[in-house]
Amino acid sequence: MTRAIRKHSTLSLAVALGLTAAPGLHAQEAAAPADGTAATTLDSITVTARKREETLQEVPVAVTAFTPALLDKLNVQDIGDLDAQVPNLTIYAARGSSSTATAYIRGIGQADPLWGVDPGVGIYLDDVYIARPQGALLDVFDVGRIEVLRGPQGTLYGKNTIGGAIKYISRELPKQVHGFGQITVGSYNQLDAKAAIGGPIGGSEALRGRLSVASLNRDGFGENLSNGQEVSDKEINAVRVQLGAFATEAFDVQFAADWLDDQSGVRGAKLLAPNPLAPAYPPLDDRYDIRSGMPNVNDTTMKGASATVNWRPNENWAFKYVVAKRESDTETNIDFDETPLPLVDVLAYYSDEQVSHELQANFDAGGRARGVMGLYFFDGEAGGQVRNHFENPFLPPSLTNPLYGDTQGKVLTKSVALYADWTFDLTDRLKLDVGARYTDEDKHAIALNRFYTNGDFTTAWATAANFDRTVSFENVSPKISLDYQITPDIMVYGLASRGFKSGGFNIRANTTAVPRSGEPFDDESVDSYEIGSKMALLDQRLFLNLSLFHNVYKDIQLSVFTSYTLPDGSQSFFGDFTNAGKGTVDGAEVEFQFLPTPNWVLSGNLAWLDAKYDEFISGGVNIADTQKFTNAPEFSGALNLEYRTDLANGGNLSARVGYSYQSEVWPTTDLSPLIRQGAYGLVNAGVTWRYDDRWSFSLQGSNLADKEYRTTGYNIAAYGVLTGFYGAPRQYMLSARYEF
Repeated sequence: MTRAIRKHSTLSLAVALGLTAAPGLHAQEAAAPADGTAATTLDSITVTARKREETLQEVPVAVTAFTPALLDKLNVQDIGDLDAQVPNLTIYAARGSSSTATAYIRGIGQADPLWGVDPGVGIYLDDVYIARPQGALLDVFDVGRIEVLRGPQGTLYGKNTIGGAIKYISRELPKQVHGFGQITVGSYNQLDAKAAIGGPIGGSEALRGRLSVASLNRDGFGENLSNGQEVSDKEINAVRVQLGAFATEAFDVQFAADWLDDQSGVRGAKLLAPNPLAPAYPPLDDRYDIRSGMPNVNDTTMKGASATVNWRPNENWAFKYVVAKRESDTETNIDFDETPLPLVDVLAYYSDEQVSHELQANFDAGGRARGVMGLYFFDGEAGGQVRNHFENPFLPPSLTNPLYGDTQGKVLTKSVALYADWTFDLTDRLKLDVGARYTDEDKHAIALNRFYTNGDFTTAWATAANFDRTVSFENVSPKISLDYQITPDIMVYGLASRGFKSGGFNIRANTTAVPRSGEPFDDESVDSYEIGSKMALLDQRLFLNLSLFHNVYKDIQLSVFTSYTLPDGSQSFFGDFTNAGKGTVDGAEVEFQFLPTPNWVLSGNLAWLDAKYDEFISGGVNIADTQKFTNAPEFSGALNLEYRTDLANGGNLSARVGYSYQSEVWPTTDLSPLIRQGAYGLVNAGVTWRYDDRWSFSLQGSNLADKEYRTTGYNIAAYGVLTGFYGAPRQYMLSARYEF
């Protein structure tokens, strides 16, 4: 197969829900002829799942990609809205936050956002890894493509992609002036404004730029009945600037900078049971209303800058160097008990800085071997302070009631990795892909956790933990796959790979009461085995992707609560961290699109997941049979039906209705039956009218049945806390967009 054929293959996969949307399918990208013939001959979609350009059907990896037109059509406002669109993906805002991401793929992820704990799904802004979950629930505006890679991506992405990777890819710098402006109004006084403009600077294509801005605003879903302030509102401003100097066709330097300011209020949580310590405040009927006595402050600022150098010395080699710096700051108030009483009140400050370098070499001479090699370096510092106030009003005042304590410190991470991934054409139809990544990572943790005499946190009476320690990890993550092109339209593959996430220290440790809590927890790993197929059938009117996988998940890192005895004999708790031994995750995934006629599209996905613990040692006893994986529904899926037609004036109309389903989910490690979310389904719909090449209008509705469903919650038995956080209610929005 020649390089030209590889780069311009007619094979593609265009899916309206859960798979890729090809340009020929959506009027936002390319209007189809009135007779609909273009709808059955789909343009190819280029992805960079293996850090080199390939069409989606060439990649022996479970990857789902979304174009800008599809993101608009599916009403994807932030990457959390991808949840139902990708098989076995669970992603949502973490508990009391609006922009802190909790992400799981195939039952693997991490829900604890504190420094010292790494995510299990890597999130990337262009080629830059975002190390911390604060601010990582990226809003979608002026995006070029989003790719979701399922399964461990240890070979090419390495750091914290044990579950998978989510890649947010900005638009390329245009050679001609291009831009848009969009206004959206909707329920809860929603008012969003998005705009972008880009093109040559100074009349020369050698220097190009693009500026994108967004202001996203919405009133709250609920109210704080104690002070009348809004709850679960939205106030986000974001800016992205790109500049590129294209000296020749073989050499260019591109700069990017982004800034986000999220001043949304706290998220409302519902009491799921009466709190015996606050009998005057029974649960409220509304799932978003609260009675918190804490300030309505939940602010995150995130900014970053990167420089990318691309050099193509000849037709066979391409080199890329990416250097980036990112930082974020968060202040958040969490009223665990959701009452005016100061039972369990937490004020948390988070800060993060990271610098990364990546040097990458791509080789493709059009022969039987091609691949990518790279060197990656990461230097990060994450830290902050968490101030806790625990009080039992039915116990007499004492040194430990109220109990004032804090967690403060930082974790410094240095990681160096070497990786390579090569494809060999064994025959014209059979390809072998082999890869490996070597990682050497050091984590230096500084923790000082103390108890104080009062709420100003100035006079300490005891120290729970005080340590300054370093731990190192080394890992080799290999991958091997075979893919066979049965026909030009049908490919099958088999894949074996390993994912790795380093261990670290629990910076919430209480070494005075529980000495082992200051010891490092182990790194976790997963060995994944997968078979799958990518098919284009019925003259490319039916597209079908299948995958079956078996994962062996070892030393699973879990955030739990551990109780201990205070000096006065009373019981308290601290946030502990442990390794849960071993688990097995089996699953199957189906993604499809069918065009029965030029005007109708039926698409969707279906996923099955069987995640169970094989070993979970607690108190010297294996309690695996009583434990459950979090955020791992057994069944999930989505179905989307779309009708589209061309209009006499050259415009077109598209109408969509979609249904997504998820079976029972256990969102938290404590396995509270009341926080558990039973099976539920959501209904969404939208109509898009493209008047001409410039103007388009859309009406979207989400959660049309106003389904109540929990995403996560808190269970702190020592203080009677049992709360649940809920997904968004029914919403409508109307958008007008102008492109030039």
